Amino acid sequence: MENIKDKNIIYADHAATTYVLPEVLEEMLPYFTDKFGNPSSIYTLGRDSKSAIELARKRIAKVLNCNLEEIYFTSGGSEADNLIIRGIAHANKDKGNHIITTKIEHSAVINTCKDLEKEGFTVTYLDVDKTGKIDLNELLHSITDKTILVSIMFANNEIGTIQPIYEIGKITKFKQVFFHTDAVQAVGSMHINVKEMGIDALSLSSHKFYGPKGVGAAYIKSEIKFEHEIAGGHQECSKRAGTENVPAIVGMGKAIQIAYENLDNEVKRITEIRDYAIKQIEDNMPGAILNGDRINRLPSNINVSFKNISGSALCTVLDMHGICASSGSACNSMENRPSHVLAAMGISPEYLYGSLRLSFGKCNTFEDVDYIVSCIKKCINKENLRLK
Repeated sequence: MENIKDKNIIYADHAATTYVLPEVLEEMLPYFTDKFGNPSSIYTLGRDSKSAIELARKRIAKVLNCNLEEIYFTSGGSEADNLIIRGIAHANKDKGNHIITTKIEHSAVINTCKDLEKEGFTVTYLDVDKTGKIDLNELLHSITDKTILVSIMFANNEIGTIQPIYEIGKITKFKQVFFHTDAVQAVGSMHINVKEMGIDALSLSSHKFYGPKGVGAAYIKSEIKFEHEIAGGHQECSKRAGTENVPAIVGMGKAIQIAYENLDNEVKRITEIRDYAIKQIEDNMPGAILNGDRINRLPSNINVSFKNISGSALCTVLDMHGICASSGSACNSMENRPSHVLAAMGISPEYLYGSLRLSFGKCNTFEDVDYIVSCIKKCINKENLRLK
């Protein structure tokens, strides 16, 4: 990412999006020009595009340890969430009308569940503790004979807390209900084995692991009945109509392959940077509090809150110092209201608005952390950042 370094920009918002790796772009480019065939066409040019899609499907299936026919390409994580939740709910409403999720899910899950409530489905929104984790006993006792789906995110996009996925999978299997996890933040950052973890459906998004934007995928176990949400042609086994975005799908397949070729070494490196940053923040700003689980969190994620500070104003000032960071989810960054995730965790009001999320990636170094921390220390004492 030399172009960013040349501009003296420190990018620390990889949870919002990542840049496209050169190797990924290189593999994508021919499918914009020479290899432009429609994958539904029967001639060679079309079959070449179809083969490229199937290679990407194979690469994703290998990472997740699932079958090729269980991967469905979408326009991103939000569409994957919708396809899975709506699709399973509509196809299985004869079995029940109850869905269980959490209060800290991504808006793509929460708003989908709220829409389903308008259709007559009932939804239980599980509480979380002060670290952002669910109570497994609450989950167990929330499942009824009307429950058809449990949707709990793998790792939270704001605070980075990782849920007890293995244990959730055991509970849902015992209770014979479907288990979906929004793994948009987790894929590319940790090993995921859907069979071992008891995951029946999973959402992922390319631009979180150095692939292109506007493309994602849904894993849905072959035994699960679900309805399509976009009507049209017979693409994706008649489950997702519309001509496939071949270059983007190719890029996602290449990106996920690269991510897992050197995953353990990269996770170790990023985790060391993350822990160093947490220590530097806590040593230099004693009033800061770390949000989320200190140990069981995404390797790249830090979320801290400062007392009586405007997090969005802090991000604006940091931007003036060449630092790209956020005050929560990028999807809700324009909304002037406190994080629903922090509110659900019971964060006190004086800290609720003052959150800062740093998420590190391939381009970050320990020197970046030193500069970021020094800027934060200077900025938080400015009067214009104080909440009135």
